[in-house]
Amino acid sequence: MTAQQPGSAPRALAPQSEVQAGDTLATGRDAYALVRFIDQSEMALKPATTLKVEQFVFDNALPDNDSAGFRLVKGGLRSVTGLLGQRNKERFALKTPSATIGIRGTTFFLEYLAGDEAAAGLASASPLEPGLHVYVGEGGLSLVNQAGVFRYDAGQFGYFKDEATAPVKMPSNPGMRFDLPPGFGPATLPPKL
Repeated sequence: MTAQQPGSAPRALAPQSEVQAGDTLATGRDAYALVRFIDQSEMALKPATTLKVEQFVFDNALPDNDSAGFRLVKGGLRSVTGLLGQRNKERFALKTPSATIGIRGTTFFLEYLAGDEAAAGLASASPLEPGLHVYVGEGGLSLVNQAGVFRYDAGQFGYFKDEATAPVKMPSNPGMRFDLPPGFGPATLPPKL
């Protein structure tokens, strides 16, 4: 896994490395990463994932200053809400090319496929169509794009083709997978039916 500040070269990360606001995190083709934030939230990143930490401000004594902003460029992640998201849900945003995500006390999974995974040798990584795929494990999500605002509750799957298209709610797992290494916690994705 690497982290890169704008205008700087990527730096390799090791266990217990610190990440900062402004870092763009990238996992290798065969690497998973678990990023824990100071509010006890966490994001587990799948292989070949790029995530930018646009901002992260948290001080236990100053809840009015809370702010968390992320941008998923490609790949997949599992996010577990921490104290910031519990006390200031409206100050958390995760942007993707297809929608911006807000939380409601949540564990959720995202996978954004740009459609060029086959060219990168990742064709076997996912049977899903290009676009944004979501699953809510606990709590709920609000997703916003040019087509409107959409709510997803625990146990629901969704698919956003692009930023201008309304999502499709899926009755069951369309093929999302999130096989985490030991020590990363349970994936809790229902099997594909």
